[in-house]
Amino acid sequence: MRSLRRALRAVRWYVRELTDESAYDRYVAHVRKDHPRAPVPCRRDFERMRTDRQESDPRQGFRCC
Repeated sequence: MRSLRRALRAVRWYVRELTDESAYDRYVAHVRKDHPRAPVPCRRDFERMRTDRQESDPRQGFRCC
């Protein structure tokens, strides 16, 4: 049972990293560690900032829709 849980955790971690689902968690950890007095944006605001940054930088790739 323990090895099954460990395998499921590994799969979950892999999928979150592959889809970049963990980006918000990394960002929150960074803000809390390096800028403890700064407000942490909600996930929706974070995703909006991220999308705006990607669309404004042509090196980030083409976004068709």
